[in-house]
Amino acid sequence: MTVVTAYTAVTPERFATEIRPLGRPAILKGAVAEWPAVVRGRQSDDALIDYIASHDTGQVAGVYVGAPEIAGHFFYGADTRSDNFRYGPAPIPQALDRLRQERNNDRPHAVYVQSAEIGKHMPGFGAENRLDLLPDVAPRIWIGNQAVTRAHYDLNYNIACVVAGRRRFLLFPPDQVTNLYPGPFDRTIGGVPVSMVDASNPDLDRYPLFAEAQKTMVTADLEPGDAIYIPYGWWHQVHSLSAFNVLVNYWWDDAAGAASPYDALFHAILAIRDLPPDHHDLWRALFDYYVFDPAALSHLSETDRGTLGPMTPALARRIKQSLARSLDVNKVDP
Repeated sequence: MTVVTAYTAVTPERFATEIRPLGRPAILKGAVAEWPAVVRGRQSDDALIDYIASHDTGQVAGVYVGAPEIAGHFFYGADTRSDNFRYGPAPIPQALDRLRQERNNDRPHAVYVQSAEIGKHMPGFGAENRLDLLPDVAPRIWIGNQAVTRAHYDLNYNIACVVAGRRRFLLFPPDQVTNLYPGPFDRTIGGVPVSMVDASNPDLDRYPLFAEAQKTMVTADLEPGDAIYIPYGWWHQVHSLSAFNVLVNYWWDDAAGAASPYDALFHAILAIRDLPPDHHDLWRALFDYYVFDPAALSHLSETDRGTLGPMTPALARRIKQSLARSLDVNKVDP
């Protein structure tokens, strides 16, 4: 089992020039150890709970609650058309009070405040606990007890900072999608497809290809004050290991695409996936060449590249207009 490389004394310059270019997950040891929230958490769970509650604006957040039987493993129920948890809006102080109560239970209910925007729910907390590695990235907070979030990917770069409790990350590179058995696209647990395999306890009889994913898996164990950098598209299963856990994360993306990549994916499913198998070799080669090969069309002048040339606002508008005409749902097929 490979352990994620840890870096200490990471400056913004070192992060930008040494760590990010590697394209690999990285532990940023002690990156937020001096945050007031981390200091409160080291004093006690109650000190941190009071600190968070003191900054709360009263806005409701999304809260997951699961029965003791799920042991914090939020997932589908008996099938992918049901869940093993309840989800709904609640004020964060109410969730904090519930977490205080559950600490005293041998078999606690799982309680999880997921991805609450700090600027909306506790701007004072955000002002006092800042990550200097990233300029102007809006943070989110995650609060709960012991929980497992199945492996999933984000269409962002991510720095996740452990404020309280211990966290374990199991990570896989983007090219392991086949071996991770993604779940339904249209009915997800938290907004993106999740692996049907529990990476910490895989059923290899049911999901045999996961054995290949295991060869690529890297792990990271984080303590309060540590952070982890997760590159774009890396799958990660997250274990919250303590009776009270708080994490602050930062999602961002440097790319400014003219359209959503998911739009292209769905269009390809519509136009290409169900073509005869002997058509696929051509389209796979064309996608590799025109979309993913940076040297494509280098033998042609800029004038001759036309629609396939460098993207400009005017070209993006033309392509979108062409797609809108071709995808007009009201158009009668011949």
